[in-house]
Amino acid sequence: MESSQFEQIPDDTAERRALAIKMTAPGTALRVALDMILAGHLGALICVGDRENVLAAGSDGFALDVSFTANRLFELCKMDGAVVIDKDLTRIVRANFHLNPDATLPTAETGTRHRTAARMSLLTKSIVLAVSSRRSLITVYVDGRAIQLKSVPAIMTAVSQLSVAMQSTRQALDRELLRLTALELDNYVTLGDVAETFYLFEVLMTVAEQLDAHILELGNEGKITAMQREEYLGGVNEAYNLMIRDYAEDSSVENARSIRRIFHTTENTELRSAQVVGRILGYDQDLPADTAMVPLGLRTLSRVSVVRDDMAAKIVDEYDSLQELLNVAETNPNRLDDLGIENPGALANALRRMWGKSE
Repeated sequence: MESSQFEQIPDDTAERRALAIKMTAPGTALRVALDMILAGHLGALICVGDRENVLAAGSDGFALDVSFTANRLFELCKMDGAVVIDKDLTRIVRANFHLNPDATLPTAETGTRHRTAARMSLLTKSIVLAVSSRRSLITVYVDGRAIQLKSVPAIMTAVSQLSVAMQSTRQALDRELLRLTALELDNYVTLGDVAETFYLFEVLMTVAEQLDAHILELGNEGKITAMQREEYLGGVNEAYNLMIRDYAEDSSVENARSIRRIFHTTENTELRSAQVVGRILGYDQDLPADTAMVPLGLRTLSRVSVVRDDMAAKIVDEYDSLQELLNVAETNPNRLDDLGIENPGALANALRRMWGKSE
């Protein structure tokens, strides 16, 4: 008997959709069976989970209690009717089963098999799969909504395009962050500069989400892509959160989380608007793009090796802005010692170098 990766099918629709994609990903036993069914030019109707309600919605067939294997499922799909599999994908419990869901349940599907599959997914919590021999398609239904399974080459084409987009966006973001740091140190940042940077952060996050969906579809084949994704996102989350705190009207961690959620639910193109970004950051009036902005300096301090995270917060609490801290480092670096900084000279020198005023 094959062991299962799937303990149970959750009630939440989004979780069940994610589980359905995971259990049908390339390399899984279920996907092997589905590919064999397609190669054999067979049609199939398969219900996974919610066994009691599935059996209550049909009749006849052969009662089974045999271990699930790809070959066994393929052979059983040579018969008419549906195959019923238990929730953890380890036992086949019924074959040649006639499903008879409520015909009044709404569906936009046209073929008999796909209408039945969609209605069964509405009537029960089962994940229902329909294989079309005529169209050579595998469709998964969760709560009446269809998911078309793609071939590995089709998924990899999309992955390749997204990887290129993610790499180029990360490079553009890194350039923009370097430019922003230079502007911050020269006390010449505008709201337009800030908006452009937040726009690039969100474009990168959007592409990463799209890539996540394909990584899930790829299953074991997506490990290298997942590693590349992590490389592209290296250090981004921390820089994003610190930059929000640098420029938000309320710089608390909780408010930064709230702002980031709003950024993520806002259309990316809207984030190029200084007025939109200004409102999200908590400023009451619509500010023009050339409005001067004064950062706290948390993101810049995070790049200085001698500054711990807790110390950065203490520093900005004392000096209110990056520019004030720079002035102290230039004119009276001994004041930094009053904050309990173990090596104020190293901090002052690091800030001078970033400011281009090292001796």
